[in-house]
Amino acid sequence: MSMSQTNRKQELGKGIRALLSNIDEELNGNIDAVPAASGHNAGTITRISLEQIIVNPKQPRRDFDEQALQELSNSIRLHDVIQPVTVIRINPTKYQLISGERRLRASKLAGLKDIPAYIRTADGQQLLEMALLENLQRENLNAMEIALSYQRLMEECDLTQEQLAERMNKERSTVANYLRLLRLPPDLQKAVRDGRLTMGHARAILGLDQVDQQLYVFRETLEKTLSVRQVEQLVKNMIEERSSSVVASPQVQLPPAYKRIEDNMASHFSTKVRLSRKKNGKGAVVIEFYNNEDLERIMGKMNL
Repeated sequence: MSMSQTNRKQELGKGIRALLSNIDEELNGNIDAVPAASGHNAGTITRISLEQIIVNPKQPRRDFDEQALQELSNSIRLHDVIQPVTVIRINPTKYQLISGERRLRASKLAGLKDIPAYIRTADGQQLLEMALLENLQRENLNAMEIALSYQRLMEECDLTQEQLAERMNKERSTVANYLRLLRLPPDLQKAVRDGRLTMGHARAILGLDQVDQQLYVFRETLEKTLSVRQVEQLVKNMIEERSSSVVASPQVQLPPAYKRIEDNMASHFSTKVRLSRKKNGKGAVVIEFYNNEDLERIMGKMNL
C-alpha cells in the first residue's frame, strides 16, 4: 500500500471508523482466505454471483464516466476485481450493494459471473449512512453529488451540520458551502454537476439573492469565460449598483394576480421585472437589463 493510500485511510474520520470497524484488517485481508464453497456468512469475504447482487436503491451516486467504466472493465477482464465490493444479505439468496457500484458495473461489462464481496450486517439507517459516507470519500465525486449526499445524511440520518462535519473530518464551513449549492437555480446546479461551472464560480454567484441576477452572471461567465475573481467583482458591482438605486419610499404591495404576472414576466425574460399599478388601473412595467448584450437578448424574446 502506498503512503498516499495510508494517509487517505487515516483521514476517513471517526464516523466511518465507527461504522466500518476493523477496516484496516478487512482491506488488507486475503480474498482467497474464504473460499466460495464456504457459507456466505456475515463478516467474510467471498465470491458472490452478480445475479444475486441488487444495487442499493439509496445509492447517492448517479453519474458514471462511460470511458472510465470501460477502462476499469478491461482491467478487470485481465486482472479480476482487486478490491471487493461491500454487500449486506437481505435474504438467503440475495445481497444488497452498499459500496462498489462502479466495480459491479465494470464486472458485468467484463463478462464476470461472480465478484469478490465483503458481507456486512447493518440496519436501514446504518446502510444509508455507510453508502453515503463511502461515496463521499471518492475524489471524483462532483460537487452537486457531494451536496446532495450531505443533505441526505442530515435529513435521513438526523444529523446536524456539526455532526456531519465531524463524521467527514471537515470544517463546518466546508459542509455549509456545499449545502449552499442546493440554493442555486436548476440550470446552475446542472452546470456545476456537468463541470461547466466550478464550485468557486457558484459560490460567487450565490452572493446574489435574486434568481434573475444569478442567471445573468451565469450566462456572462460561460459566454466570456470569466474567472472566479472576475465573477466575484461582477457580483460586487451589481450589489453596489442595486444598493445605490434603492428608493427610500416603500413599494406598494401588488395584488396577488398582478404579482403572478410580474413573476411570470421575470421568468420569461430571465431578468428583474417590476410591475406597478395605480388605483385607477394605470400602471407601468419596467424590465431591467445589465448591458447591451442583455438588452439584445430581451429584445430577441420580444421578437423585436
